[in-house]
Amino acid sequence: MLIRYLSQIGKYFLMWKEIFNKPTKWSVMKGLIFKEVDDLIIDSLGIVAFISFFVGGVVSMQTALNLTNSFIPKYLIGYATRQSVILEFAPTFMSIIMAGKMGSFITSSIGSMRVTEQIDALEVMGVNSLNYLVFPKIIALLLYPFLIGIGMFLGIAGGYIATVYGGFGASIDFIEGIQRDFIPFHIAYAFTKTFIFGMLLATIPSFHGFYMKGGALEVGKASTVSFVWTSVTIILLNYIITQLLLTK
Repeated sequence: MLIRYLSQIGKYFLMWKEIFNKPTKWSVMKGLIFKEVDDLIIDSLGIVAFISFFVGGVVSMQTALNLTNSFIPKYLIGYATRQSVILEFAPTFMSIIMAGKMGSFITSSIGSMRVTEQIDALEVMGVNSLNYLVFPKIIALLLYPFLIGIGMFLGIAGGYIATVYGGFGASIDFIEGIQRDFIPFHIAYAFTKTFIFGMLLATIPSFHGFYMKGGALEVGKASTVSFVWTSVTIILLNYIITQLLLTK
């Protein structure tokens, strides 16, 4: 089993090399990139906005309900919401959700092309199928930090509305908490994670879709496996990146 896993990991990195070989003509690639931006980024705005807003509200309410001591300053609600949303929720938790949304879409679309022999047809025509199919997704997901940035903003906004209009604290206290002890490097840390996770979201599901074998049933299985491995890799790399960038 270990040999099989190591073989798959090696195959994944060889896929990266092949993606950048023999590039597709720019006139064709441009249209593919815009299509992937629409499918992967624009179509994800709604679910990112919805989840971010309400999770931010839940984080602020739970923080407020645990501040039972009257001597604890109320600005901690805003502070805790900001830290939770920026450091973990938006870049990591949202990426795991996107592994299900984006990842399943990517694996099923490429897997369907494999089943219907469209990938074989591309290769017969002399097209680098990995470049044609995966490279546009990588370029499109360079915009993934923009998507997560919106999630950060809406998460904090949701926390503000839940706190102020839910009667858990004053507006001025929440805003003070957002501003207090702000460390700009935390933003850089969050977007560094987001960029890496975006590359994983583009390539791991593509790998499982491209190299799958079988029929329609196997496409569904490949989508499930790609979600599991993308999520596991995101969680593992989240620990490693945090250890490297935030610990002294």
